[in-house]
Parts: sequence; structure tokens; C-alpha cells
Amino acid sequence: MVRSFRRGAVAAVLALTLAPLAAACAAGNDAETYKIKNDSDAGSAGDVKVQNAFVLTDPTGPATVTARLFNNGSSAQNLQAVQVGGSATARLTGPKGGSTITVPAHSSLLLGGKGNPAAVLTTGGEDLRDGDVQNAVFTFSGTGPVKMQINVTPASSYFEPYGPGSLPTTAAPSPTDTATPTTTPSSTSTPTGTPSSTSTPTGTSTTTP
Repeated sequence: MVRSFRRGAVAAVLALTLAPLAAACAAGNDAETYKIKNDSDAGSAGDVKVQNAFVLTDPTGPATVTARLFNNGSSAQNLQAVQVGGSATARLTGPKGGSTITVPAHSSLLLGGKGNPAAVLTTGGEDLRDGDVQNAVFTFSGTGPVKMQINVTPASSYFEPYGPGSLPTTAAPSPTDTATPTTTPSSTSTPTGTPSSTSTPTGTSTTTP
């Protein structure tokens, strides 16, 4: 009788332990136990998706924005603007200069990092603080705005290659030498002709007594 009671108790404990696991497995990959949140939010509009977006700060320079831009459509999309926190606006620079950043069709593009397009927060970035979560808007030519939340973090460790330190340095223009006149003033011309002699009277006056 005692043995039967013990066996029944052990079976009950095992059933209670395995029940949640069985329920999670039955729920599939969407079960709460399998949901893993990314460190950064993601946003999408139409065929465009923005992932892994961060504001990277550096005490020696302006903050920058890094993100992976996806274009699943059949036509190219131009990134037209990036705004963070309502007041911080980014200056966009393409990989070859200029302000055009194009995400080709059925492709992706990395914003930030050496040799990649850059988004530098030239205005309003001084109000950002490390650890903040700010509202951000990425505006594209075809789909319009992609709204999401974005983390503010220092450009160190893993993020260092994508921060302000990866921006190309602009060489200072060398001072232009002052042009010196190459022509020398012409010598003052001297008259070549000799002055004509003063004419003397040819006739001799005769004195009459």
C-alpha cells in the first residue's frame, strides 16, 4: 500500500514538471519561452525594413547613426532623411561623397563604418545621452517614413568600427601661394633723337658810322 502511494506521488510530480515543457513545445517557435528581444528595435514600411539601428556617441566628435537597411522591393530606394529625438537631424553622405544614399532593389546596405554611407547628427545631438532610448524616423523616397525606437550607446568595443571614428577625415586645404607679378616694369624710354641745335643768325650786321 505504501509503495503504491509513493509511486503515485512520483508520477504526479513528473506530470506537473513536464506539463509546461510540453505546452511550450506544442506552441511552436512562437512560444513565449522562445521569444528573444533584440537590443535594438526594428521598423518597416512597405518593402523597406530598418534593423540594428543605434546612435553612437563619441566625446571627441558628433554622434552618428548606424543601421542595416533592407529593400525587398523591385526598385531602388533612396534614404532621404534621418531624425532622432525630434530635434537631431543627420547629415547624409554617400559612399562616394554627395548626399545620395541608395539601397538597391532586393538588397541591403550598412549605414556607418569605413567605406559605407554615413549619417552624422550635426544638429541636436548634444541632447542625447548614453543609455537613452529615442524615437527615430528614417525617411525613404518610395515608402516614406519608417518609425522606430533607437538606443543611444557609446562608440566603443563592438560599435567602435561604426562610430564617428570611422568617418573620413577631410584634409585641410593647403594655403595658396600669393601670386607674384612675373613682369618687370619696362625701363623708362629715353629720347633717341638729339635736340636740334639752336639756329644762329647767318647774316652779319654792318655798323654804319
